[in-house]
Amino acid sequence: MTNPADSIEIQNVVASTGIGQELDLEALAEDLPGADFNPDNFPGLVYRTQEPKAAALIFRSGKIVCTGAKSIDDVHEALGIIFEKLRGLSIPVEDDPEITVQNIVSSADLGHNLNLNALAIGLGLEDVEYEPEQFPGLVYRMDTPEVVILLFGSGKIVITGGKRTDDAEEAVEEIVERIEGLGLLG
Repeated sequence: MTNPADSIEIQNVVASTGIGQELDLEALAEDLPGADFNPDNFPGLVYRTQEPKAAALIFRSGKIVCTGAKSIDDVHEALGIIFEKLRGLSIPVEDDPEITVQNIVSSADLGHNLNLNALAIGLGLEDVEYEPEQFPGLVYRMDTPEVVILLFGSGKIVITGGKRTDDAEEAVEEIVERIEGLGLLG
């Protein structure tokens, strides 16, 4: 059997930063080719990078949220491109603004079908939400690492809430250990 931790793939990294000053988003939308700004729908300006593929949500306050990146390195690279574009428009951006990872979403495959009804009871009802009429997955809130795992009957899982890439690996190892301990894996 392959190790489920080997199947982990990062799907999305969300990070935040700021340039420490207010921005005129209307003017920025005109000066930044490809920027998307529709304040009736969303208060921020959306700027997409292609390489790496990511989207920056730029707010009037100067706060920036980067989403859609597939790695922490991609977040830094995408934000670096945005910082350079802003500097090119004579908007002062410090050399190395602090970038904080807010959430890493990963997926993995446990390699076995899961009995979610048995898991809901076995994992402890206080940490589990499972309402198959509402959502086909079991929601399991893990304390260490502090993540939320969505488990599906197919054995596929989604790990969200991680701040480090290691969180997903630790979560997979922990959930496999818990499910095996309950005799519910395979």
